[in-house]
Amino acid sequence: MPSSPLSRLALAAALATGLGATAHAQVSDDVVRIGVMADQTGPYAGNGGPGITVAVRMAVEDFGGKVLGKPIEVVVADDQNKPDVGLNIARKWLDVDKVDTIISNSASSIALGVNTLMRERGKPYLISGTTTTELTNKACSPMTIQYLTDTYAMAKASVQALMKQGIKTFYFVTVDYAFGQAWQEDGTRFIEAAGGKVVGSVKHPLGTTDFSSYLMQAQASGAQAVVFLSAGQDASNALKQAAEYKLARNGQAMGVFGMTINVVGAMGQDVAQGLQFTAPFYWDQDEATRAWTKRFRERYKEGVPTYLMAGAYSAATHYLNAVKAAGTDEGKAVAAKLHELPVNDFFSKNVKVREDGQVLRKVYAVKVKAPSESKYPYDFYTITGEIPPEQAWRTPADSACSLLKSK
Repeated sequence: MPSSPLSRLALAAALATGLGATAHAQVSDDVVRIGVMADQTGPYAGNGGPGITVAVRMAVEDFGGKVLGKPIEVVVADDQNKPDVGLNIARKWLDVDKVDTIISNSASSIALGVNTLMRERGKPYLISGTTTTELTNKACSPMTIQYLTDTYAMAKASVQALMKQGIKTFYFVTVDYAFGQAWQEDGTRFIEAAGGKVVGSVKHPLGTTDFSSYLMQAQASGAQAVVFLSAGQDASNALKQAAEYKLARNGQAMGVFGMTINVVGAMGQDVAQGLQFTAPFYWDQDEATRAWTKRFRERYKEGVPTYLMAGAYSAATHYLNAVKAAGTDEGKAVAAKLHELPVNDFFSKNVKVREDGQVLRKVYAVKVKAPSESKYPYDFYTITGEIPPEQAWRTPADSACSLLKSK
């Protein structure tokens, strides 16, 4: 996806500010510290949490445990899905523990605050699971890289798939924080642009276990499709209870804009079968992903890797390559290299990083198999198509990111 010379100059200027005096520094404190921040014990722990920690440690091991001759240290924290907790962790890491970068799988409400802090402190912020589009749109930063997907890409592809089935009216059951709000806004825009209509919506708190009142409202709406905009245990509980309420048997389609593979296992493949959505990674997509998954599962006993876990490995590997190329762990110098170097790892080959921080990888359209179609454990998906970057991601013309705009 081409970008103008002016936008590249704008990014270079943003990264260069304050860089000259430190560009030739070596490794601060004689150690490169990577902070891994995620929900380690709550409703999103199965999506990433302990799994992304395993993946980052694997990346460090595969890099040889050192960069520029100095050891690499991984520190881990549980943000508990609370913005104040996440921000306090990030401040302590930067001010006291001398952490050089943060790899985040945090809720959008946390990530947006940490994003601002990392820009102020000139430290790279590596997103491997947070999906709000604002991180590469209005809140874009030269210090922030988005390695996976976002609410824009997931909503766009999923709306197209549902409307191809003749569905015209939609009802949203949405988790009540920034992530859910962004997903609903993006989804509504794509639905209305295609001639469809959102007939209603309801919001539920994070960590909800009883969706009965929300499902009754969805049934009463008469919408052709009820779309669940949540993740982790919330998504699993909502879809299981929707099946119990027989939404599909009553003629309403159940829809999701995105799902991690652990949710399929948690809700049951018999309930999830037939759901269609997009994913930037599937463990069984080729020989390289299967080989990495085998190594990962020797360390992680809770199932196959989600795309968030693979994305954390990708982020850590890209970061260490950038430190090596920069010859320093100084934040702005490393951020410049993160934008310059393509992303290369076991599932990413020469993928460009755009000025707004979006890694322009292709995404896969997938469909959950019926249990009778699966040939071995975790054989959950059929890949039904590949969506190229120019179709998946927000275009520069549709972006509010200053780093993509000509002056």
